[in-house]
Amino acid sequence: MKKAIIEARNVSFTYEGAASPAVSGVNLAVREGEFLAILGRNGSGKSTFAKLLNALQLPTGGELIVNGIRPATEDDCYEVRKSCGMVFQNPDNQIVTTIVEEDCAFGLENLGVEPAEIRRRVDDALFSVGMSDFSQASPSMLSGGQKQRVAVAGVLAMKPRIIVFDESTAMLDPIGRRDVFSLARRLNVEEGITVVWITHFMEEAALADRLVVMDGGKIALEGTPREVFAQTDKVLSLGLDVPEMMKLADALRKAGVNLKPGLMTVNEMAVELCRLR
Repeated sequence: MKKAIIEARNVSFTYEGAASPAVSGVNLAVREGEFLAILGRNGSGKSTFAKLLNALQLPTGGELIVNGIRPATEDDCYEVRKSCGMVFQNPDNQIVTTIVEEDCAFGLENLGVEPAEIRRRVDDALFSVGMSDFSQASPSMLSGGQKQRVAVAGVLAMKPRIIVFDESTAMLDPIGRRDVFSLARRLNVEEGITVVWITHFMEEAALADRLVVMDGGKIALEGTPREVFAQTDKVLSLGLDVPEMMKLADALRKAGVNLKPGLMTVNEMAVELCRLR
């Protein structure tokens, strides 16, 4: 088993003036190369936890270690952000220039990377996200999905070991959501980048290696997608949904049909029902 690249040890965070913590006593280890999805209704603490991972906020309690770094000073936070990139919900908030390749190079220029290396990294990043043909385009002329790809390219050019996607498909249409999720999965599988995927789309979460469900700033459920979604009543009680086949299987079991646990797809359900004939 690979070592943990992120470790949260009893991590808490309370916003100034808030009556209760947004994140409370979270213990979590994310393995290197893992694709972890974090679910939770609005106000569950998942986006605050994302900001802690990227050192945009610092824990007010507990200890957080990201790629071997315990962020405490500004220099520590800077080092965390070099190894842990973040893609936000709205790409317009992340794109800062008027030309795609210039936006992709922006972070590298701020780091003082040599021009030849910037050129190579920008070309590689745009190619990786399928946006090479749009290098000279204005981001304002791109679709939402294309803008999000540009945002990913800007992060990718920094060569992070971890990328946190904070509801990065929430503002996209179904095609854009599929494309950006597929891109994140490919970067995870082919390049070994650890992905923390924060979402409220169950169909995305079902494809992760592991799920964490947050509620009230705490971890309420944790396990593989099959393990978590098999707890249908618990997931629904947390204000979330489950894959349609999971709901159907749960209803059939309550009606007395003896189905095996963990059915998630239409094919799995069809095979199981045929077995019972």
